[in-house]
Amino acid sequence: MKYIWLCLLCLAIMAAFIYFEHKENYVVAVVLKGLASLCFVVLGILSNIQTLDMHLAKFVKIGLFLGLIADVMLNLRFVFKKKGKIVFLVGILIFLAGHIMYIVAMLPNLLNVSLSIIGGVILAALLLIWIFSKIEAQMAFKIFGVFYIGAISIMNTCALKLVLENATAGRIVFLIGAISFLISDIVLILNTFGKESKFSLRITNLSFYYIGQLLIALSLQLL
Repeated sequence: MKYIWLCLLCLAIMAAFIYFEHKENYVVAVVLKGLASLCFVVLGILSNIQTLDMHLAKFVKIGLFLGLIADVMLNLRFVFKKKGKIVFLVGILIFLAGHIMYIVAMLPNLLNVSLSIIGGVILAALLLIWIFSKIEAQMAFKIFGVFYIGAISIMNTCALKLVLENATAGRIVFLIGAISFLISDIVLILNTFGKESKFSLRITNLSFYYIGQLLIALSLQLL
């Protein structure tokens, strides 16, 4: 796969972002986070040159760009603390739109869409039961969480169904990226709304997130 250097650059900037965020230098941190996310957007654009599935590539690129915007929004809540709640919710809403774009990208290639959606709903229900038993959050966050976990669960089951139908390299890489994204979100929720926020979980959350987005962008080269 090409452009591995861009992946390494993304992870290096991510490490710098984590450092400055931990030091509570939130302005520098949000700039660095934006730059790290820009890397996976550029990676998706460059990878698109080699793809044969233009429909999937178009919506994946939109999803990656929405991820960039959502990343910045989530960290702006630390910069504008008085409006932190609304900024966080807007960021989650944009991420939700990104997941929907990934789902739309996969739909034309799925042989049985309804089965993938049903599987995603079941997965989301199981995850939400477990997550809600571990966290304490306001109702607004829980409502957003239901739709958000629902979308990313369906995204994962669609990606899994594509691999089961035809296990190409691109589909496998996309699936691993989707699973990494899901793990990242679960860790983020537990660390944000759990009883105790841990720096180690923040590192875990961000590492899985950026690896997930990079893999999704890279998968375009293998389609």
